[in-house]
This record gives sequence, structure tokens and C-alpha cells, in this order.
Amino acid sequence: MTSFRNGALGAFAAAAMSVAVLSGASAHSKKETTTPPDGAVLEAAPQSIGMSFDKPMRITLIRLTGADGESHDLERTDDMAPVREFEATPGDLAPGTYTVDWRGLSDDGHPMEGSFSFEIGN
Repeated sequence: MTSFRNGALGAFAAAAMSVAVLSGASAHSKKETTTPPDGAVLEAAPQSIGMSFDKPMRITLIRLTGADGESHDLERTDDMAPVREFEATPGDLAPGTYTVDWRGLSDDGHPMEGSFSFEIGN
């Protein structure tokens, strides 16, 4: 009887740990929107590149790359502080396809990364 009880307690403890791990994962920030929207085809270059998050995020890297692999400068406005709304201003952009790659630390310290793209028409 004792080994059954110990086995049941062990299974209960494992289930409780699984719930704790899963609920901890929900504490991470999530990207909600991007500016421009992912996959957008624009008539003109965007005035800003941005992302919004459900919780504060410290963006540690932001990179704008053209289809030719060339990087384009972005002027940040966040001073590397955690923000829910991140915004950066690009320089002049010619027609073409662009990818934004980003990395950040969520408010709980969890590293995150992602990308989105847009196209500027002729």
C-alpha cells in the first residue's frame, strides 16, 4: 500500500510541476501587432517600423534588411527601456521587400525573437 501511495504522490507532484511550468510560460510577453503589418504591400515607404506587446519588452536587437541582404539603419525611440509599444524610424527605402528581425527580453527575463516582412511597391 505504501508504494502505491508513494507512486500516486509522485504522479501528483509531476502533474503539479507541469501545470506550474505551463502557467509560467503564459507570463512571457507576446507580440500583438507589427507596423507595417506582416506581409503588407505598401504604396510608399513606411514612416515607422513598430511592434506592440501585451507586456513590457526590452528590444535588444532590431534589424531591417532588404531582399539584397543589405541592412538599413533604424533610429530607435525606446532608449533600450522595456516598452509595450516599440517604434523605430527607417531612412529612405526604395521599392522592394524588407524583413525586420528582432530580439528582446520579456518583462520576466525570457529571451524572445521574431521577424516580419513587408513590401514597398513600385
